[in-house]
Amino acid sequence: MYGLALKMLFGDTAKYLMLVAGLFLATFLIVQQTSVFCGLMRWTTSTLKNVGAPIWVVEERVEQVNETNPLRDTDVARVRSVSEVAWAMPVFSGIQRVRMDNGSFKTIQLVGIDSASLAGAPTRILEGTLTDLRLPNAVIVDELAVQRLSQGRPRPLTLGDTFEINDIEARVVGICEAKRSFTGGPYVWTTYERALQYTPPSRKMLSAVIAGPVEGVSVDEAAAAIEKATGLRAFVNRDFGENPKDFNTSTIWWYVRNTGIPVSFGTTVVIGLIVGIAIACQTFYAFVLDNLMHLGALKAMGTSNFRLSLMLVLQAFTVGFIGFGLGLAACAMFAAGAMERGQPPIYIPWIIPVATLGIVLAICTLAALLGIFRLSRFEPAMVFRA
Repeated sequence: MYGLALKMLFGDTAKYLMLVAGLFLATFLIVQQTSVFCGLMRWTTSTLKNVGAPIWVVEERVEQVNETNPLRDTDVARVRSVSEVAWAMPVFSGIQRVRMDNGSFKTIQLVGIDSASLAGAPTRILEGTLTDLRLPNAVIVDELAVQRLSQGRPRPLTLGDTFEINDIEARVVGICEAKRSFTGGPYVWTTYERALQYTPPSRKMLSAVIAGPVEGVSVDEAAAAIEKATGLRAFVNRDFGENPKDFNTSTIWWYVRNTGIPVSFGTTVVIGLIVGIAIACQTFYAFVLDNLMHLGALKAMGTSNFRLSLMLVLQAFTVGFIGFGLGLAACAMFAAGAMERGQPPIYIPWIIPVATLGIVLAICTLAALLGIFRLSRFEPAMVFRA
């Protein structure tokens, strides 16, 4: 009986392909747009991942890492004085301009770290040595900087090459791997003192203080102690979760609340959902109508409504799984191309395919229910009248 249901489904090629196409399009739009949104949100927290530190201490009104209010230099000593803190170092983070050899300019994300401890340095050095950052005018650039800052040069940027940041020479002593920033500019590391030289002076220049807890004290306890002792805001550098004291969480929710990014991507997701519902329900209902006499004949021969309903559910779920699989495969191909090009940002956590599968099956269930409702109202005697 169920084999007959599949033969009926595959036998109507036009409607079968239309059903698969509608669910494929819905799956692709939902997965692709939500994945790009998640990737974009991960870009907003790139500085936290590139400057690894358990605790970030910022001005009390700061909510996200890309928009910090400067602190006083004495705030570093205040954080160090907290008994739960093992170490605390200054960090500068800001957008600066680089002059190219051809006279054009490129923006970079300049990061200044403590020259003695090198706390906050990139974790994966591809070329060069981290300790060379202490040399005069030394900087470490990421792979994107090699690509961007090589424009106008006869060869790619490499160790020993120089460029200018605000008309001051910077010499490349290392190339590292880093996450791409939300602003699109490459990351450039230097020492904290040199970063202040590269940056136009202002009354306060300290972006944040990074710190670590003493042994036996958790990062949450240390952060709470810093806030109590200094009046500053201490965030824990932890991946996105439910705790608003996590800097990643606070940063992402800031962009969700204060930008139009969620609305833009959410609109496309809703359109994909509407398209899937409209095409699947309408096409499957038309498919049931076209095969109503055949289903009515089975009903007249004694097949129960429950068995016929299971046949319709099987047909709907079959096209649902096929459309979902094709849509997910297309998203995987898109993601592979995006990763090779480096953009658009894309991140597919496991919850996205699972939730999308649930949505697709819900659409299929709705389509099947429409067919079941129509079939339940069909009288077997109508077969003999026809």
